[in-house]
Amino acid sequence: MADCTVRGLEMSGQLERPRVYTPAERLRRDQTVWTLVQGLLAPFQFLVFLVSLGLVLRYLMTGEGLDWAGWSVVAKTGVLLLIMVTGAIWEKVVFGQYLFARPFFWEDVVSMVVIGLHLAVVMAWFGWGLHLSQDAAMGLAVVAYGAYLVNAGQFLYKLRQARQEAASA
Repeated sequence: MADCTVRGLEMSGQLERPRVYTPAERLRRDQTVWTLVQGLLAPFQFLVFLVSLGLVLRYLMTGEGLDWAGWSVVAKTGVLLLIMVTGAIWEKVVFGQYLFARPFFWEDVVSMVVIGLHLAVVMAWFGWGLHLSQDAAMGLAVVAYGAYLVNAGQFLYKLRQARQEAASA
C-alpha cells in the first residue's frame, strides 16, 4: 500500500494513531499569536495554581488564612477562564472550530469538568446558590485542582506527541 496522509491520519500499510496536526494546521499554529499567548498563560496558570494550592492546603491543615485561600481560588479560576477563552480562539484559528477539535477533543472535555469544578468552588465561596461549609468548599478546591493537574497532563502529553511528530517529519 502506498504511503499517504488523510486528514491527519498516517497510513503506511497499517493504521497508525491520528497525527496532532496536519501540515496546514501546523503552519497555522506556528503563525498565530495565540500560540504565544497560550505558551505564556499556561506556566502563569501553573504558578497561580501552586500558590493557591499552598494557601488552600494551609487553611485545611491549620484553619488559618481562609480569605487568602478563597481569593486565590477566585484568581486561579479567572486565569483558567482566560486561558480557556484564548485557547478556544487558538483552536478556531488552527482547526476551524472553537472547541472540541479532533486532536484536542478529550482535553477540551476534561477542561469543561475542570471549569465546572472551579466555578462550583467560586459559587460556594460567594454563596451563589451552592451552600457548602468553608472546609467543604476548600476540599472541593483540592478536587478541582486534582482535575486541573490531570488536564494539564493531557496537554503536556499532546505537546510531547506533537514535538515527536515534528521531529520525525
